[in-house]
Amino acid sequence: MEHQRQRTKPTDIAYGLFLYFLGLSYRNTAKALQRFVHSRSHVSIWKWIKKYKPKKVSSKRKKSNEFIIDETQIKVGSQYIWLWVAIEPKHRQILQIDLSSERTMLVAERFIASLINKFGKCPVSTDGGTWYPQACQFLDVEHHIHSSFEKSIIERTIQYIKDRTEGFDDYFPCGKKKCKLKHVINWFNLFIDKHNKEIIC
Repeated sequence: MEHQRQRTKPTDIAYGLFLYFLGLSYRNTAKALQRFVHSRSHVSIWKWIKKYKPKKVSSKRKKSNEFIIDETQIKVGSQYIWLWVAIEPKHRQILQIDLSSERTMLVAERFIASLINKFGKCPVSTDGGTWYPQACQFLDVEHHIHSSFEKSIIERTIQYIKDRTEGFDDYFPCGKKKCKLKHVINWFNLFIDKHNKEIIC
């Protein structure tokens, strides 16, 4: 009976690329990844890098009738940063993420403005943080507080992201001094792209 090669999970690829973004070589990335994935050589890592360059992450315009937004604090290396997440309610795809050192109206405005630039103006649903209504008013978009359904799906999405990233970070924490978060953004972009493709498959 012919042995069928096990399909690589999208999260495994994302973890592998995150390790590479941290500065490991192809061979060391493959060795580190063996904690999670068996039989992956440095050649596999090289192929993933060629195929999933950050600039190739899907940026296709998606249709959305609402932005459901929330933020949470995560740790990268020794610093705490804010992770901003926007999803759409129909398919629950992640539309965008961003990272910031502060949680202010200006950061919220920039995040919402980038969503509008990609997907057009839509009503914005948030948890009622004071930075959101002001940002929406300035951008002239409708704002309302999460319904119980909206609150449930955004909280589950954020918890899903945190579970995957925190569990991985326990083994491979960011070791860059004065990290500018570029490799973290690259990892999140890839992770979200693969996550969304799995949802619609």
